[in-house]
Amino acid sequence: TGRCSACQTWSSLVEELPVAAAGRRADTARVVAEPAPLGEVASAGPAGRLASGIEELDRVLGGGLVPGSAVLVGGDPGIGKSTLALQLAAAIAATGQPTLYVAGEEAPAQVRARAERIGAEADRLMVLAATDTGSVAAAMERMRPALTIIDSVQTLHSPRVDSAPGSVTQLREATAEILVTAREADAACLFIGHVTKDGSLAGPRVLEHMVDTVLYFEGDKDHVYRILRAVKNRFGATGEIGVFEMRADGLAEVDNPSAAFMGSTGDARAGSAVTAAMEGTRPMLVEVQSLVVASNPGSARRTTLGIEHGRVSMLAAVLERHLGMGLRDHDLFVATGGGVRIEEPAADLAVMAAIASSRFDLPVASGTVLIGEAGLGGELRAVSQLGPRLAEAARLGFTRAVVPAAGHDRDQAGKGLEVVGAGDVAAAWEAVRSR
Repeated sequence: TGRCSACQTWSSLVEELPVAAAGRRADTARVVAEPAPLGEVASAGPAGRLASGIEELDRVLGGGLVPGSAVLVGGDPGIGKSTLALQLAAAIAATGQPTLYVAGEEAPAQVRARAERIGAEADRLMVLAATDTGSVAAAMERMRPALTIIDSVQTLHSPRVDSAPGSVTQLREATAEILVTAREADAACLFIGHVTKDGSLAGPRVLEHMVDTVLYFEGDKDHVYRILRAVKNRFGATGEIGVFEMRADGLAEVDNPSAAFMGSTGDARAGSAVTAAMEGTRPMLVEVQSLVVASNPGSARRTTLGIEHGRVSMLAAVLERHLGMGLRDHDLFVATGGGVRIEEPAADLAVMAAIASSRFDLPVASGTVLIGEAGLGGELRAVSQLGPRLAEAARLGFTRAVVPAAGHDRDQAGKGLEVVGAGDVAAAWEAVRSR
């Protein structure tokens, strides 16, 4: 081509041959891997895991960190990701194993100030202020740390890629380089990631596929409680949660989440009901609160916190249809205690009872827990793992449980817990309202 199509200048084009990126391995240099019998492969069971000493975190991970694995932690700014990572690093370093904390967003002095505030200082905890993957990989090869923490993955920069840090190409290439180094050293690696406006992890979806475990920090930074949830885990169950309390000296484990997320079992209050939700293998009692107030006709609002908005609207329609409850000219507010999020339908009965209680100003009977899924026809459907839910309610002093009539076994009740079966919404309301 003799003329440039952009500036219309003749004989201005110059041929340039592509140059291989510096440091990239040649395709001919290949390592031959030999297959091995599956029975001789090292197990990733509990015996081979790296226990952090933070029980709530170990629960979510499935028993601890697996050497050579990669964990990605996401959450809103200020939710406590860096605080938890620093506490984890200090806990591993306190066992005598070297730990590397790569600070890409903060100066080492800032990391130390936070460590002093939360009491997370340890002699074998090393801090590296670097964003270049070559410097990080060199430090990992030299130290051979048991755990490397990258805070955050969006700050990593690989010299092999000519693009800005945080771009899709940089995230993919930089993460791959760190993972190769970590797995060759048989070290666990924890990445802290930014989130987008809608709460999902920023960057390409392939980033979540590259790591072994993806954890999300949930909760409002204005609340004291934080929930760490596993949405992907190659070495454990998904759906497990860990509950923490944010304090001035860092994140503290909550041993009894049920007591944190529900109100008192004493005096009954209109607009309040308690349900037993399953988070992974953990039963957890949560208080559901509702407020129903009159509004201008045609402008009724539905506001929810901790429960899906669409499901609350559906349950309100079921109440209007099968209990004759007029809600179309009332504003409806529904929230869970402590800001915890409930996704399973087993909380339907508690949500409806809280709405009906507020609408009629009739408290739910004291010491009653409600468990059940509601259908559009007003029927109540059986829920899974009813036994552990009832046992948790009995342990916390509840004396009565209203559950779906179908699929429940009265022998599953804990000691001193009366189990009442209800076939539909109307029967359940008659059973739970204060007498």
